[in-house]
Amino acid sequence: MEYFVNRLDELNTLDKEYKRLGSSFVVIYGRRRIGKTELITEFIKKHSESMYFLATKESENQNLLSFRNIVADYTKSELLKTSSASWEQTFKVLVEYKTSEKKIIVFDEFQYIGISNPAFPSIMQKIWELVLKKQNIMLILCGSLITQMQKQVLEHNSPLYGRRTAQIRLKQIEFKHYKDFFNNKLTTSKLIPYYAVTGGVPKYIEIFGKYDDIFKGINESILNNSSFLYEEPYFLLQLEVSDIGNYFSLIKSIAFGNRKLSSIATNLGVVQTSLTKYLKVLIDLDLVEREIPITETKPEKSKSGLYKITDNFIAFWFKFVYPYYSYLERGETNYVLEYIKNNFIESYVSFVYEDICRKKMWELNDKDIFGFRFNKIGSHWGKGYKQTDIVALDTINKNIIIGECKYSETEKGLKVLHELEEKAKRLIELTSSKKFCYIIFSKSGFTIGLKDEAKKRGNVILVEEL
Repeated sequence: MEYFVNRLDELNTLDKEYKRLGSSFVVIYGRRRIGKTELITEFIKKHSESMYFLATKESENQNLLSFRNIVADYTKSELLKTSSASWEQTFKVLVEYKTSEKKIIVFDEFQYIGISNPAFPSIMQKIWELVLKKQNIMLILCGSLITQMQKQVLEHNSPLYGRRTAQIRLKQIEFKHYKDFFNNKLTTSKLIPYYAVTGGVPKYIEIFGKYDDIFKGINESILNNSSFLYEEPYFLLQLEVSDIGNYFSLIKSIAFGNRKLSSIATNLGVVQTSLTKYLKVLIDLDLVEREIPITETKPEKSKSGLYKITDNFIAFWFKFVYPYYSYLERGETNYVLEYIKNNFIESYVSFVYEDICRKKMWELNDKDIFGFRFNKIGSHWGKGYKQTDIVALDTINKNIIIGECKYSETEKGLKVLHELEEKAKRLIELTSSKKFCYIIFSKSGFTIGLKDEAKKRGNVILVEEL
């Protein structure tokens, strides 16, 4: 199994910063397990003059002691090990050590020292300005607590604001690269349930990569109370937020289908305005997003917004694990596993499949298979009519693509196309579209009748293999 996949754009950014004349200052941040350290490790493989330091939750003094020892080893300075040099003095020793190549200094989990000493970003600002800025070095500050990295490094009132020459917010691996983890040995249809559980988080993919059966993986690696992922969301959120209980209740409510702000508030027994700050934090953490019908012209004012969990593992855990904790704690794992088996595909994986198909649309767009290129994509819903899974708009030339995503064990036939035509009538009228076409995604393929009809019409595209 491959453990480092894609990240080509991020590696290119790091290469450009390395080649920059003089100093460069790169900030890398993103949630735990997303692959930040692996990205840095892959990058510095090519550069011998690199020094890596991992900060811990210990006191600032203990971190300084560890940093001095690492710098001492790198610069071969035994004297530094027994000294009481400050951060600034230690960085000076590091900079003065002569090398033939540009030095790379990696400061991983930077935010922990800022938590220990809130003045530390100011200390680093001074070090950058007086010691590092005019040297042939590349400084990489990396962190896994998004809110802390924003506060300490990226926000306007941070002492380090404006010093960085590049920043990378590392996101999850997209599904189109997912098969690369498995060396292309598994079919797309088999990978979709795995992706529905792990998302694009490399560490989770690594854990599930050893299982041939998805439910065995769920049983052993999530439902087992001594397993790695059993309490993972607690670890993800406990250092990002203070009142974790309110966030858990909110995420669980969305996971159970309460996607309107009013529905969430009713479900939790609170007023809508009290949820705003929590939703904003979850959106900033890339855990939740607000969706609106694609045809809305003023999205920020739309009253049709729906909230959605964007992280597949978080969505799975809050739908199938967290609500059944009492069963799992009593050892009734088989009961929970059976519930998952009975509901996994229809009430969960099928919705993940829709997201995968919408992203696939951008690849198809690049291949010019629609007769025009769209510039906006989403879905559509409204009072009195069913949701349309895919609506892609060419807003410049007034063209539209209307689509459906079917994740089931049976081939899809003409009925799906006829239902799509009914939905399309309103959308074509609503968008004043001049040209339109249909697209249908089906995990299990299509009947001969639908294939023949698609060939006859020319504006019906059928996609089976993603």
